Amino acid sequence: MTIRCKGQLIDLATPKVMGILNITPNSFFDGGKYYPEVSGESEVLSQVEKMLTDGATFIDVGAYSSKPSAEFVSEADELNRIIPVVKSIRKHFPNALLSIDTFRSHIAKVCIDNGAAMINDISAGNSDDKMLKTIAEYKVPYIMMHMRGTPQTMQKMTNYENIVKEILFYFSKKIAHARSYGIDDLIIDPGFGFAKTLDQNYEILQKLELFEITDLPLLVGFSRKSMIYKTLDSNAESALNGTTVLNTIALTKGAKILRVHDVKEAVECVSLFNKIKIQ
Repeated sequence: MTIRCKGQLIDLATPKVMGILNITPNSFFDGGKYYPEVSGESEVLSQVEKMLTDGATFIDVGAYSSKPSAEFVSEADELNRIIPVVKSIRKHFPNALLSIDTFRSHIAKVCIDNGAAMINDISAGNSDDKMLKTIAEYKVPYIMMHMRGTPQTMQKMTNYENIVKEILFYFSKKIAHARSYGIDDLIIDPGFGFAKTLDQNYEILQKLELFEITDLPLLVGFSRKSMIYKTLDSNAESALNGTTVLNTIALTKGAKILRVHDVKEAVECVSLFNKIKIQ
């Protein structure tokens, strides 16, 4: 199972780690820490360097918080936040593979023009009917996540009869639509925490191996989310150990990309998982 990024063939037989870089003032865990207007460019670059040194294959840059009930961000503001950061990272780390966390085709286009390698779309094209055309034009990998509604409305849209079956049906339609545009490099993300209750998140994890039917790489994002810290009666700052546990379970069930805030620990998960696999 492979994807092509900027001329590189990435072999996902060995799972990879995607480091999260939130350049927003209001993300649920590290909000404001790497917001350039507050932290400055050096803090952002230092974090990118740390994630790459710790073993991240991809850096996922997001300028629009998608936490529940997140504030709306205009396209102009999103662009003004993200482009200077993309340019700076590309200047200082020219070999870094940048993923852009956006649901807007114009943001995707400008970021790719400035060196981004893939697009991570929480709406899977639902929010912008030009997104698939843009992905097809640039021939970059495309991450499609399952979500209902928007970050502002999603937590009111958790009524499912059979959640895993409905998500798989959602992806079957999305995959067919993307293929009709000639898009080859697709990655799916079940969207833990997006339009799902706590128990629904764990039901999806319990049945995660069923997503292998799509024959596509599976990305998971549990990192420090409320499905961990609410279960443990804790908080996001204390949820690293829980994140590691769920990442490990996901690897045993076929996950190929771990999207995380804490790269070193996720890379260690992959290393130990691989040790078990080769015995």
